[in-house]
Formats: sequence, C-alpha cells, structure tokens
Amino acid sequence: MPVPSAVLADTTLVDSGLKLLQVVEVVAVFLAVLLFIFFAAGRATGRFERPVALVVLLGPAILLLVVGLVIPAVRTIYLGFHNAAGVSNVGFKNYKWAFTTPGIQDILLNTLLWIVVAPLVTTVLGLTLALLADKVRGEGVYKSMIFMPMAISFVGASIIWKFVYDYRDPTQPQIGLLSQVVMALGWKDPPNWLLTSTLNNFLLMVILIWVQTGFAMVVLSAAIKAIPGDVLESARVDGASGAQMLFRITLPMIRSTVVVVLTTVMIVTLKIFDIVRTMTGGNFGTQVLANEMYSQSFVQFSTGRGSALAVILFLAVLPLVGYNIVQLRRERANR
Repeated sequence: MPVPSAVLADTTLVDSGLKLLQVVEVVAVFLAVLLFIFFAAGRATGRFERPVALVVLLGPAILLLVVGLVIPAVRTIYLGFHNAAGVSNVGFKNYKWAFTTPGIQDILLNTLLWIVVAPLVTTVLGLTLALLADKVRGEGVYKSMIFMPMAISFVGASIIWKFVYDYRDPTQPQIGLLSQVVMALGWKDPPNWLLTSTLNNFLLMVILIWVQTGFAMVVLSAAIKAIPGDVLESARVDGASGAQMLFRITLPMIRSTVVVVLTTVMIVTLKIFDIVRTMTGGNFGTQVLANEMYSQSFVQFSTGRGSALAVILFLAVLPLVGYNIVQLRRERANR
C-alpha cells in the first residue's frame, strides 16, 4: 500500500528538524568550549600567562593541521606500500606499476602536457592583459570582468564550457557555440570536440586558462604598477621603444612575480581534477594523474595504487611549493 504524500512530507520535515537540532547542538557545544578556553586564558596570570596564550592561539590550529593534514598524509604514504585492500605489504610494487604500466605512463605524459601548456599560456595571457588594461580608461571594469571567472568553481566552469563544446549532427540545430561558430565560418562537418583525442585535452585546458587568467592578470598588474616611475621615465628619455621597455625593464623587474604566478598555476594544474571529471570522466585520452588517483581509490577500490598516485602527486607539487616559498622570502628580503 503506497504511503500517503502527507505522511512522507511530515516524516521529511521531522528528519530535517532533527538534523537542524543536531547542528545547533554541535555549534553550541563548540562555542561553549571556545568561551571556556578564552575565559581560562583571560584568568591566567604570572608565568602561566604566555604558555596559556600560546596554547589558546596555536593549539586549535595545530590540532586541525595534525588531524586534517599530517595524519592523512602519513596514512596515505603507509597505504602506498600495501595492496588494494591496504592489508599486505607489497613494497614498491605500486610505484613500479605507476611508472611501468603503459596506460599510467600515458596519463603521466598527459599530465606533463597540462603543466607545460596551461600555466605558460595563462601567465602570458595574464601579462598581456595586465599591460593592455593599464593603458585604457576604466581599467577596473575590464579587470573585474576578466577576473570574474575566478569566482566560479571548476565544476561550474566545466558545465558552462560543456555547452560551448556540445556536439550535434550538422543537419540538426546546434546549441554548442563552438560548433555553430565553425559551421558559420564554412566548416560543414565539425568533429565531436570532446571525443577527438589530443584536441580535447587542449579544449579542457581552455577552461583552466579561462578561470586562472584573471588571477595572473591581477597579480602581474600589481607588480607592474609597483615599478618606480622614474625608472620608466628614464628609459623613455633615453629613447627606449615599447618592446625594449617590456623586455629590458618591465619583465626583468617583475621576474620574481612572473615566476610565482607561473608556479602557482602549475600547482593548480597538477591537482586538476574537477574539469576532467566533469567534462569527460577521464575518457577519450583526457585522463590526468589526480583523476586517476580518484578512480583507483574510489571507483576500482585499489587503495594501494590510489595512495601511490597520491604520493607521486604530492612529491610533484612539493618542489613548486618550496620554490614559491624561497621566491617570496627573497622578495621580502629585498624590500
């Protein structure tokens, strides 16, 4: 006998109310604990004042860091040396599998293609737009429009571009913007964009470039504006052309910022998962390391191999993060 819709509605309402009550209780307990800690810290005096203040200020951050980052990282490294179930120790077999299996080698090469092309194009495009925006009226409006995609998640951006790349038979009305444009230009039978190997990788990179270009433009524009005006004026007085000012003055003076932007976008690219997962699921030759890690861990339930890929991804990101830290320290020292 079917359950009346009114009963279902009442049950859903009760469940929602109970869940809301649980959330309120958790928040109330959390606030009560915080109030107690701050009250205790405020009452501490003498030699206990500094240690208590350090515990209150640093304790929660360190606890969250250990629970949310250190412990999962150690566990991932541990599982990388175990079998699919995470029980038997298999040594370096998972890493050997990652670097010797032809399919995974193709994924690593495809990831390398991403981290070479996408960050380079993003940085060059961001620098170009930064130079152009500084020479037009109402630069704030143009910069805001270019920066706006940064407010969209990679999943949201992928859904937008999925409509752009939508393919239909040429005899049918087109809803994909790209197909409509190329057909209007005379290409009567365009391919199915997301199914065309190699080309589809570059089309997916366009989404990342579209989102990250605003970040590159804003950071590089700030660096360009920080160049002392007397340096630029001296170059103009000496008769330097526009190209000479760009390559001999502007770029050398913002070189560290360009490197930081480039490496930051590289880190984002290495971890890219959302775009590939949303657009193609890693099929048709578009698989990348982060998505393969997810597939091995949560689709094929091979915890060992997924963890090994996660460690490889971490080791690939680590030098870039370290280089960024060194560059930022050098900038601060120069100031």
